[in-house]
Amino acid sequence: MEELKMQKVVVNGVDGNFGKLVAEYIQEMIPKNKLIFTAPQADKLKKYADLGIQTAVVDFNSPDELVKAFAHVDKVLLISMPFVGKKRRQAHKNFVEACVKARVRQVIYTSVLSAGNPFNPSVENADHGYTESIIQNTDLDYIFLRNSLFAEAFISDYLRAVNNHENSIEKNMGNGRVWFISRRDAALSAACALSDDQLHRATLNINGLEPFTYTDFLKVGNEVTGNQISYVKKTDQELYDYFDKIGVPRNTDGDFSKSPIQATSEGMVTFGTSVREGYLDVPMSDFYQLTGKDPTTVKYMFEHKDEFLLGDRHSTEK
Repeated sequence: MEELKMQKVVVNGVDGNFGKLVAEYIQEMIPKNKLIFTAPQADKLKKYADLGIQTAVVDFNSPDELVKAFAHVDKVLLISMPFVGKKRRQAHKNFVEACVKARVRQVIYTSVLSAGNPFNPSVENADHGYTESIIQNTDLDYIFLRNSLFAEAFISDYLRAVNNHENSIEKNMGNGRVWFISRRDAALSAACALSDDQLHRATLNINGLEPFTYTDFLKVGNEVTGNQISYVKKTDQELYDYFDKIGVPRNTDGDFSKSPIQATSEGMVTFGTSVREGYLDVPMSDFYQLTGKDPTTVKYMFEHKDEFLLGDRHSTEK
């Protein structure tokens, strides 16, 4: 019987903060001649091409490009697009349709915790739930990686407050709990899913090691850094007013050039609402079973804070 040959594995968005980490990990798991890395701009791919990895310039708003790039591949990673709403849903729809046309075997999608819950108030949730649904309504095999909130966003915000000589941070998270995961760990889980042939039509929770209220999170940060940042609880509207005042855009169509925070106020406020109402307090985690490692602790991330920062936005699609 002829042995089945492993086909190509595609990692999209290797120009982004998340994608470049997946690209780093996956090279240790899958031979380079089985990999294809994509990005919307050619200059972001040169370093990988120099390593002998096949590359392709792909824009998720150009379906024909997607079908061509995904032809004769086995697995494709969809890293959720860095914009929210109709634009993202259309880009994801283009991706799914291209995978079907190209006869991709399996899609790995980076989703969020509780994406399947229609009452989750996060504006992000609608996009993730929509994407999961359209994938499930095809004959594609899939692995959904439902990530918890990335600790990097909160560590970066903590350090912003410290650098601005502030003594408090305003959030609308109430006493809700989050099992913070590092972006590095989430990227590792994506690489492991790409190299795993045992998982089929699977939905996995990618959670951190332990739950934190925001008070608990600040306590760890203060103990490690020696600062004294306190938590001021705000309502959703009070937090919107604050973000508007300091120039944080409501959505991803806004101007981030003068914003002190590289995230949208809609995203942050509605995620805070989902935390406060318990939608992200999901104790079940599949991280260890998928990766064979324990997730990075919040304490370690604060101790090595320069390695766990949010980074710049990377929305390079047309």
